[in-house]
Amino acid sequence: MPLPYLVRRPSPALVALLGATTMLAVAALAGVLPPLAAATLSGALGCALAGIRLSRLAAVGVRGRRARRCRRAAAQLDAAVLVVGLTVAVLPLSAPPQHPQVATAGLLAMAVGYAGGLLTLPGHTRLTARARLRRAVDMAGLGTALVFAGWVLLPPGEVPVLVRLVTVGGAVGLAALLVSALADRRRRPGAALCRVGAAATLVGLADLVVLSSYRVPPQASLTMVPFLVAGVLLTAAGATRVAAGDPPHGDGPAPAWPRVTAPAAVAALAAGHHLWAVGDFTPTAVLLGLAVVPPLIGRELITAADNRDQARRLAVREAHFRALIAGARDLILILDDELRVRWLSAAGPRWFGLRDDEVRGRPLADLLHPDDVPAALAGLAAPAGARPALLVARMSTGDGGWRETEATVSDQRAIPEVDALVLHVRDIGERRRLERELRRLAAVDQSTGLANRPELLRVLAERRPKPGALLLIDLHGLSAVGERSGSTAGETVLRAAVRRLRDVVGPHDLVARVAAEEFAVVSDLGPVPAYALGSRLVTALAEPCLVAGEMIRLRVGVGLAELATAGPEDALRQADLARRRAAQLGHNRVEWYDAYLEEQLVRRLDLERELPGAVARGELDMVFQPVLGLEDRLPVGAEALLRWRNPALGTVLPAELLPVAEDLGLVGELGRWVLERACRQLAEWSAGGRRLWMAVNVTPRELLAPEFIPGVAAVLTAHGVPADRLVVEVAEHRLGTDLPTVVARLAGLRSLGVRTALDGFRAEQASLAQLRRLPIDLLKVRPHLVAAPDGPGRPMIDVVVSLGERLGLAVVGEELESDADVDRAYRAGCRYGQGFALARPATAERVEAFFAEFPSASR
Repeated sequence: MPLPYLVRRPSPALVALLGATTMLAVAALAGVLPPLAAATLSGALGCALAGIRLSRLAAVGVRGRRARRCRRAAAQLDAAVLVVGLTVAVLPLSAPPQHPQVATAGLLAMAVGYAGGLLTLPGHTRLTARARLRRAVDMAGLGTALVFAGWVLLPPGEVPVLVRLVTVGGAVGLAALLVSALADRRRRPGAALCRVGAAATLVGLADLVVLSSYRVPPQASLTMVPFLVAGVLLTAAGATRVAAGDPPHGDGPAPAWPRVTAPAAVAALAAGHHLWAVGDFTPTAVLLGLAVVPPLIGRELITAADNRDQARRLAVREAHFRALIAGARDLILILDDELRVRWLSAAGPRWFGLRDDEVRGRPLADLLHPDDVPAALAGLAAPAGARPALLVARMSTGDGGWRETEATVSDQRAIPEVDALVLHVRDIGERRRLERELRRLAAVDQSTGLANRPELLRVLAERRPKPGALLLIDLHGLSAVGERSGSTAGETVLRAAVRRLRDVVGPHDLVARVAAEEFAVVSDLGPVPAYALGSRLVTALAEPCLVAGEMIRLRVGVGLAELATAGPEDALRQADLARRRAAQLGHNRVEWYDAYLEEQLVRRLDLERELPGAVARGELDMVFQPVLGLEDRLPVGAEALLRWRNPALGTVLPAELLPVAEDLGLVGELGRWVLERACRQLAEWSAGGRRLWMAVNVTPRELLAPEFIPGVAAVLTAHGVPADRLVVEVAEHRLGTDLPTVVARLAGLRSLGVRTALDGFRAEQASLAQLRRLPIDLLKVRPHLVAAPDGPGRPMIDVVVSLGERLGLAVVGEELESDADVDRAYRAGCRYGQGFALARPATAERVEAFFAEFPSASR
C-alpha cells in the first residue's frame, strides 16, 4: 500500500498531531489523564486535521466533471470524518451503559458517509464478469475468515447481540474494503488509500463498540486511537491524491497471493488462539470455520481457469510471434556474454544461407568479414550510451560469399529471462547498390551525361590544393534555340556543343554542366595552357551548327580561375565573375579573374552588410529635381530622388542601391520612407500656396505589394496632401510579365486620385501596344527619342506625342542636358521637361529657394 505517499513530506500539522497523540497516550498510561479522555482528545484532533483537509478539497472551485466528482466525494468523506469525531467526542458526555449504542450509531453513520464518498470517487472502471466473480469470491473468503475470527476471539460466555452484529458487519465491510483496496493499489492508489483509511476507521469504531460492551480496563480504550487517527488521515491523504489526478503507482497487476493466503491465515490463527485459550469449538464456530473453505476452493478454481486462459493466450501469442519471426527477412541473433551465437531465427537458413547447426555456438566474429570485425566488436563492447545506433558489417552467406548488413543491438542482459544481446540483422546489399546508383545518377546531368554542379564542387574539393584551372563556359543563346525552333532543335545543338567540348578537352579533364547555358571544365593545366584551352573552346563552340536547314551560331564566353589557392565555391565564384566580364566586353572571348572583379564583389557585400538598418540609423536622404513647363519655364513639380549617405561607403545612388535592396527584401521599407518624406516635403512647400506635384519612383515589387495602395492613402491623409498632387512613377523596362496586376494597381492609385506616370518610355512596337492598357497620366521620354529635326527620331516622337494626346497623357521630356535638348523637346510637343539644363537635383532648401524665384508659379 502506498503509505509513503502520506509521510513522504510530513507537514508541521501532522507532526504536531502525532506528538500530541503520543503525549496523551503516555499521560493516560501514567494515570495523569483518564484514558477515555485521552482517547477522545486524540481522536478528535485527528478528525479535526483530516476534516480541515477534506473541507478545503470540497471547497475548491474548479471546472470539469472529474473535479465536480472529487468535490462531492471529498464532502461526503468529510461528513464521515466529522461523524467519527463527534462519536468520540460524545462518549465522555454520555453514561457508560450508553457507550455501545453511541459507538454503534456513529459506526453506522460513518459507514454511510464513507460508502457514498468512496462510490463517488472518479476513476471507476467496468469489470468483466470473471473479474467481478473473482473479487466477490475474494471478499467472501476474507469476510468469512474475519467473521470466524471475530466469533471465536470474543470472550467466552454470553455475547451481546450488538457486538455480534458489529463483528459480523464489520468483518464483511472490512473484507470488501481491503480486497478492493488491494485490487486498485497500483491503478488508483489514491482511491485505495481512501479505502484503507475507511477500513482502519471501521476497525477503530468496531473496537470501541466491543470494548464498551465489556468490562475492560480503562486503558484498553487507547487501542482504538491508532486506528481512528490513521484511518481519517489516510482518508484525507487519499482524497488529496485523487484530486491531484491520482497518478498510477507503478506498473503491472496487483499481487494475488494476499487475497488467497490471507483468509486461510486469519482463520488458522484465530482457530489456533481459540484452541489454546478455550479448547473446543461450538457448532456455530465449526460451521463458520468450514464456511471459509468454499471461497478458497472457488478462488483456486478461478485461478486455475485464469491460468488455462493465460496459457492458451500465451500459446497463441507465441505461435503468432513464431510465425512473424519465421516469415521475416530480418535475421535475429541471440548472443551470450562471450558473443557466441546462442540462437538464430529462421531467416538464417532461408535468406542468409546460415544453417543452425553450423552457426550455433560459434563466435560472432567468425560470421563477419575480417575487415569489419574490429569495428563490430568495438561497437558491441561499448556502453549503451556510446554504442552506435547501427552496426554495419559484411556477413558470411554460408557459401563463401559476403552480404552487406546492418544490425540494431538490444542489450537484454539485465532481464533474467533473456540474459543476452539481441541483434536484429537486415540485408542492405540491394539498398546499398541502389544508393550507389543514385549517387552516380545524382552526380550526372541527365540531359548530357556530364557531371553536374554538386559533382563539380566535390571534385574541386578533393583536388585542393593541387594546381590547375577552372574554365566556366557560357553558351549564350542555347536556351533560346529550344524556345524559338523547338525542343528537338535545342537538343541537337546541345548534343553538338557537348561533343565539341569533349573533343577539345583532355582525357583527364572533368566536364560538367553547371546551369542551362553554363558548362565547366576542370583541368590540370597551368595558366598559359589553360588560356589556350579556353581559346580553343571558344573557336570550337562558336562554329555555326546547321539544324533543320537553319544555321545556328552561339556566342561563347569563357571565364578562368586558378585552383591552387581557392576553395570550391570561391573558385566557381571567381570563374563566374570572369565569365560575366567576358559577356560584358563582348562574347567569343576568354577572361581571367583579377582583383578588380573582387573589388566589385566586396563593394556589393559591403552594400548588403550596411543597407539593413540604414533607415533606423538616419542615413537616407532625399534630393529633389524640379519639373518645369517647357512653354513658360515655370516650375510645376519635382521628382524625389533617394540618396544613401553611408559614413563608410559614401553617397550611394539608386542605380546601385535598389538592386541590393531588392535582393535583401528591403525595397518596401525604403519605399515607405521615400513616400512619407516626399509627401511631408510637398506639404511644407504647399503651405505657401504653391500648387506643385511630387513624383515618387516605385518598383514593380512595391507596386504589387498588397499594402501599397492603403499605405499611400494613409500617408496622404497623414500629411494633408491632395491625392492629385502625388505622381507615382513606374519604369517601363521593369514592368515584367505581370502586366494585368500592374494595370490593376495603377487603376487603384488613380481611383484614389493619385496621378501615375510611365518612366523611361522606349517607344518600341510592344511599348506602343501596351500603352493603351496602362492607366497613366504622364509619359516620360528620354532624349534618344527627341532627335534633331531632320533626324530619324522625329517621326517616332511625333507618334508618341500624338498617341499621348489622344490618350490624354502629358509627355515629359527627361534627362535634358543642354539647351538644344530642351528646344527639341519643346518643338516635339513635350509639355514638361526636367534635366540639368533646366534645374539640377538639390536639397529641399535649395529647391525651395529655386521655387521662390517664381512667385507667380501656380500649377
